[in-house]
Amino acid sequence: MGTETVTQDTPFVPEDDTYHQVSDDPFEFETNWWSFNIPERKIGSWLHAGYHANRNQVTWRVFVWDPSGADLGRLAYYKNVADVAIPAGADLRDLTFPGGGYSVKMLTPLMDYYIAYSDEDADFSIELEFRAVHPPHRFTPGEAPAMHNPHLDQLCRITGELVLHGERIPVDCHSVRDRTWGPRGGHHSQSQKPEYVRGNYRVAVPGGPRWREIERERGRGRIQYIFGHTDAETGFLSFVRPQDGDAAGWSPMNVGWLLKDGVFERLDKTKSRSRNFRDPDTGWSAHMQVDMTDVTGRTMEAEGFAVSHMCEHGSGSNALMRWEYEGRIGWGEDQDGWRLDHFAKMLNALRATR
Repeated sequence: MGTETVTQDTPFVPEDDTYHQVSDDPFEFETNWWSFNIPERKIGSWLHAGYHANRNQVTWRVFVWDPSGADLGRLAYYKNVADVAIPAGADLRDLTFPGGGYSVKMLTPLMDYYIAYSDEDADFSIELEFRAVHPPHRFTPGEAPAMHNPHLDQLCRITGELVLHGERIPVDCHSVRDRTWGPRGGHHSQSQKPEYVRGNYRVAVPGGPRWREIERERGRGRIQYIFGHTDAETGFLSFVRPQDGDAAGWSPMNVGWLLKDGVFERLDKTKSRSRNFRDPDTGWSAHMQVDMTDVTGRTMEAEGFAVSHMCEHGSGSNALMRWEYEGRIGWGEDQDGWRLDHFAKMLNALRATR
């Protein structure tokens, strides 16, 4: 984009379909994420690759979860291959990740893609087309959690087939892909804020249930990302900021969209909020209320329930969410990211009996 100032309205260009290298920072990192769901089976799935641009290495993961189990030993499918060498100049527009990873092929710049993966030993495969509903939506520069790194979200209609333990399961859903690139200064959970460095986790609004107060501790690198869509006409997406929430549990939604009557508008972060209720045994999201207003004044209320979970790092979870809004049912996710020590502190308070 040259030296021009990048704003939330700056369009992406076809060259953004491939990898970027914008600094010599050792933590230069670029993500490539695809999600889909099969509501009738309560199945959620990710294909994700993180590229270390200045190390010529990539870590890729493919996983599927359903109600049969959330931890890695019980997931319907899980494969994670870390730090494999990738040739310099790899072109994400037509690429198979090394070490047996998934393939990405761009069909229409910025809009349509073919994704495939196969693990013959597990009798598992994925073959999908992602057809975008809209041009990629740029994350507002200067807003947490990506701050100044370019970030895009894009709703897609996804069709194809999942083969799980030899069973052929058709896929036809609406879900999201995203990308982020740039220097991170460390792993995203390793907050560099003064609160983290000092070990002082201030709470902006003290009070309320103890577990909610712990959730609002600042400097912990908390990330929560929620979305739900019915089709190309109705749904929503947002990052949630528990760190800026109130004692009653309402957290502002700082970036994202409201999709209504087929029209996308950005959320008004001063009038959009989410409230989460956690399972007292697992600590994971169980039930959510969402109140949204977009920048044109349109509103939507959504209520969601987690129907299956995937816990990769021993703390929060990725939950497949069943949403109701506007008299319709939608499907999506709650991505609930925690540092392990922070999650354990919150869960101990949630489980307390005296």
